[in-house]
Amino acid sequence: MNEIPSIVLSHSGYRAVIETDRWVPGSFTLIVDGTPQSHVNLDDPAELFFEYIQRMGHVIDQIGMPGQPITAVHLGAGAFTLPRYIEATRPGSRQQVVELESDLVDFVRKELPWSPRAQIKVRHGDAREVLGKFPAGLRGSVDLLVVDIFSGARTPAHVTSLEFYTEAVSLLSDDGIVLVNVADGPGLAFAKAATSTLAAVVADVALLAETQILKGRRFGNVVLVGSRSPLPLEWMPRILAGGPHPAKVVAGAELRAFIAGAPIVTDATAIQSPPPAKSVFQVRP
Repeated sequence: MNEIPSIVLSHSGYRAVIETDRWVPGSFTLIVDGTPQSHVNLDDPAELFFEYIQRMGHVIDQIGMPGQPITAVHLGAGAFTLPRYIEATRPGSRQQVVELESDLVDFVRKELPWSPRAQIKVRHGDAREVLGKFPAGLRGSVDLLVVDIFSGARTPAHVTSLEFYTEAVSLLSDDGIVLVNVADGPGLAFAKAATSTLAAVVADVALLAETQILKGRRFGNVVLVGSRSPLPLEWMPRILAGGPHPAKVVAGAELRAFIAGAPIVTDATAIQSPPPAKSVFQVRP
């Protein structure tokens, strides 16, 4: 029996494990602190598995012309699922990935190597600190910014605030897109505050999620889509049609009603995302 690759991450002390997906040939799942964080199909990087990642992929597909290279920045690496997807569907794209756990990057690179043709630059360090170190020429030129930052199963507080988002979206071009992965449970207080905060720094925001999550019936992932320019309305039916189903796009007046009364998060009030019940995401070690 082959040994399952694993490592104890030096920064967090969490155990990271890469397990083979027994149902999808060529596919693997990265699990950190018992929580599945990434799914990668090495044989077909254009195949996305997790529901929220599929929704992100549908948005990415709408940027520019199909197959056109883009400039992307990813805050949070995981197993590099979206950078691989972008390279597979938009070859020649310039991408930068920021990850705090340097040994996680080395672990993933060794066990699940990506294409040597991919133009992926890795920056090591805390996402918020690294934001201030990006070259001036990159600011205002990024087509896609992905914010998918987790420590174990929770998003750290300091990457949820108005101050953080103000600096992060300064990377975007006028019509660039920011995608944010938010995990929340019944009541969606954290997701509503995150949406309110992002809406305070960009011109337009939409929300994508499975309908049962939006009704507050179970814990899950909500994807926020934002831009400094109005989001193209023609995107929404295409994104919705792409699934996974059932799904919903919340935008315009419905989004304003969704976040009504939700506070704008600041550095002074920020908290980390709520923990999921162990039965939701976590797997047995």
